[in-house]
Amino acid sequence: MTVWIIIILSVVAMDQASKWLVMLFLDRGEPLIPGVLRFTYVENTGAAFGSFGDQRWVFMIVSIIGIIALFVYLWKFRPDSKWACTALSMIIGGGIGNMIDRTCYNGSLATTIGKKVVIDFIDFCAFPEIWPWVFNIADSFVCVGAGILIVWCVYTIVQESKELKRAKAASANADVSSEQEDSPDKE
Repeated sequence: MTVWIIIILSVVAMDQASKWLVMLFLDRGEPLIPGVLRFTYVENTGAAFGSFGDQRWVFMIVSIIGIIALFVYLWKFRPDSKWACTALSMIIGGGIGNMIDRTCYNGSLATTIGKKVVIDFIDFCAFPEIWPWVFNIADSFVCVGAGILIVWCVYTIVQESKELKRAKAASANADVSSEQEDSPDKE
């Protein structure tokens, strides 16, 4: 469990450190890779990628329940897979990172003064019609963790299905062999 706690704390630390650096040094929009990726300071009052603005309490309640549920699952019913545990740890850490923002950061921009906000700054601008959202490190960990978890779930379901088919085939072969041994030879 220590490894998973370290991952959770590392995600929270990376997320909060990046947001602190952005608030101190970012000049509201700096190209990192021109035409592809830039840092753009955004104060998000909504959920991931700015969706559902001004619904802070809904997100806080859902986040608290989700973080606690995932942590209990990781602690009590830990899957055998290191991939699944890593993914759960990433999601928990990202959730905690954004939860810290929702409880601690007051908006400073004209549209968010006095509101609690999540600091977003990663702007993938290569395809603005397809991807208009600005996000942060915590969002990235939540999404990557969820992706890993989905792949692990699909892989596990496929493996279990294959094992079930093999077991059924082995059982059917055993039944046929048993019937052949039990039947008297007709001459």
